[in-house]
Amino acid sequence: MTLWWIGNAILLLVVVPVLVALLNRVLAALERIRGATDDILAGGVALTGELDNVPEMLAETDGTIKDVATGAVRYAGSVGKLLG
Repeated sequence: MTLWWIGNAILLLVVVPVLVALLNRVLAALERIRGATDDILAGGVALTGELDNVPEMLAETDGTIKDVATGAVRYAGSVGKLLG
């Protein structure tokens, strides 16, 4: 019976505080992760508002690329005639 009391005392005085300390560390890390994910979510929501005009901007970029390609082909043709 005395060994049971010693075992209970060790459990209460050693094991339980260690488990509480480890749980506290895990919960603190969880709170930091939760805070970071909230910041990421807020940034993602703000970013979606900035992406509304992307299709129009891509259409303008496609037009500019076509214009540049046409000019480059004419330039290369002229240089080819000069060198040939």
